[in-house]
Amino acid sequence: MTDLAAPGAELTLPWAGRADSHCFGCAPANPVGLGLRFRPGSDGGIVTDLCLDRRFESYPGVLHGGIVALVCDETMGNLVVLRHGTVAVTTSLRMRYVGVVAIGGRYSCHAWITGAPDGTIAGRAEVRDVHGELMATATAGYRPVPADDAGIPRTSPRGEDPT
Repeated sequence: MTDLAAPGAELTLPWAGRADSHCFGCAPANPVGLGLRFRPGSDGGIVTDLCLDRRFESYPGVLHGGIVALVCDETMGNLVVLRHGTVAVTTSLRMRYVGVVAIGGRYSCHAWITGAPDGTIAGRAEVRDVHGELMATATAGYRPVPADDAGIPRTSPRGEDPT
């Protein structure tokens, strides 16, 4: 489990630095991915910032809603990994869009864990603009799975094979 108590410091995901990490949301080595970076929030959650270009556009000037959903899912899912020290797969995701996320605009996504009913871990995320205006909310459920079941070879937090 990762200490999320130091707001502002960049968090290191367990697979950071692995050559085989190509996550569309967070792998820095994925040339077409978002390259999201995470830091602790002031409230036990995590935060990522985003400012995306026209490659991710829907209507002219508007970020595609699927990308907004991906950012929320990625932020909540990585919080589960960091907080619980386990890989987790998304079992449900519900989005509510309340504003327009503009191409080139600056936004942040905050995620929190809200509970663990019936073996799943529940999360909540909010996307807000630089003025604090709410643009989207998400709730999701995550099911912890052993790394081997997810097809992820077991490694240390630095990406080294521990065997």
